[in-house]
Amino acid sequence: MTNLKLLNQTLIDTVANAAANSQRLRKNHNFHQLSEQVQRFINIMQPGTYVRPHRHLRPEDSNGFEFFLVLQGKVGILLFDQSGKVIESERLSSEDHNYGLEIAEGTFHTLVALEANTALFELKEGPYVPQTDKEFLTLFPNEGTAEAQAQVQSWEAHFFMNN
Repeated sequence: MTNLKLLNQTLIDTVANAAANSQRLRKNHNFHQLSEQVQRFINIMQPGTYVRPHRHLRPEDSNGFEFFLVLQGKVGILLFDQSGKVIESERLSSEDHNYGLEIAEGTFHTLVALEANTALFELKEGPYVPQTDKEFLTLFPNEGTAEAQAQVQSWEAHFFMNN
């Protein structure tokens, strides 16, 4: 057994192919075990994927964060207040000046894939507990609905109009 876990183009291409063939149009590949204190993974996203706005809340003795680093492609990141109003937006690209950012604990956010096979390396505090990992901003539609697809198109337009 090797002690190395490689992140290379072959892995990105394999996960991107799985994302393109996924109903959700995105796929993660974890470098961590779910019980570990630090979550490390790549998230490959295709245009049209819907990431329902959410935030992560950790126990009080933790200083949670979420860090995104674009390895390939382009992604838009929207931050929201509790009423669902966009309070900040940022475009990240592996080819531009901004290719990474950190979001503070408790910040509602979403990701918008702006290019095919957009690959992000994500880092956040663990462990991963599916029942408590995310708190959704409930005024936004659930995944898999026509309303969700319309929302994605609106977010894409936000980034393409502000290019």
